[in-house]
Amino acid sequence: MRAFVTGAAGFIGSNLVDRLLALGHDVTGFDNLSTGFRRFLESAQTNPRFRLVEGDLLDLDAVTRAMAGADFVFHLAANADVRFGPDHPRRDLEQNTIVTWNVLEAMRAAGARRIAFSSTGSVYGEPEIFPTPETAPFPVQTSLYGASKLAAEGMIAAYATAFGYQACIFRFVSILGERYTHGHVFDFYRQLLEHPERLDVLGNGRQRKSYLYVQDCVNAILLAAERCTDGLHIFNLGTDEYCQVNDSIGWIGGHLGLAPELKYAGGERGWVGDSPFIFLDCARMRALGWKPELTIRQGIVRTLEFLRRNPWVLEVRE
Repeated sequence: MRAFVTGAAGFIGSNLVDRLLALGHDVTGFDNLSTGFRRFLESAQTNPRFRLVEGDLLDLDAVTRAMAGADFVFHLAANADVRFGPDHPRRDLEQNTIVTWNVLEAMRAAGARRIAFSSTGSVYGEPEIFPTPETAPFPVQTSLYGASKLAAEGMIAAYATAFGYQACIFRFVSILGERYTHGHVFDFYRQLLEHPERLDVLGNGRQRKSYLYVQDCVNAILLAAERCTDGLHIFNLGTDEYCQVNDSIGWIGGHLGLAPELKYAGGERGWVGDSPFIFLDCARMRALGWKPELTIRQGIVRTLEFLRRNPWVLEVRE
């Protein structure tokens, strides 16, 4: 495989790059390093089968040049700042939707016909069916992030029909693990370093969420890439469990040896567009032979250990 990975210096992207190289593939990483880190690619950059192109996905010509010779595109780059979407609504449009069109157009020029795309379980909004299958009817969109990802899905599906692309779309729950740089575990850990006696919690703490360990996520992407060689395939990715935010707080505090006083902001949502219950039906992906190896609690502990070993991540995210 001659792989092209967008968001290659990011959390999931850098883990995927390492795995692709370990499997013997040639990999071109593309990243503007706005939220990703060269440091995550230190091992990859010692491999002669890897090259990193620093560029902006909004620059179609730059993407097209970098993609030359690739036959499989893993499109992971995105604006993942879900919480603050209303503060800069154009960012989701540009970094999630328009860049996906650029990637699809660059594929046409490069002759690449296979794509794996990181979508989100947020496209389901606030569904009525739990666990939520890929066939669930879409409700009204509640987040700009989810809406921009759903628009990107629609373009990928249309290009698959119009130009014969083979596509795998993955609707993730939140991902945890090594190289994690934003999300609730990051926020809670940083708070507890600053004031271990108190933890400020968005919402009421009873929001129910599912999470997935990053290597389990990469395993699923690679398995689908191997097994699904034609047509359009849509997969949910998550664990067969969920937890309350309060459960996660208990595991984090327990692992750190802390019992902070909890200060709740109140309400069943942490922010505008926050779904109070996310739990996906992953039977379709499991039918390919995949299953997650880590529980949510184990994934949270792995994430904490990464953050403790890498204090520089908290420093650069200030």
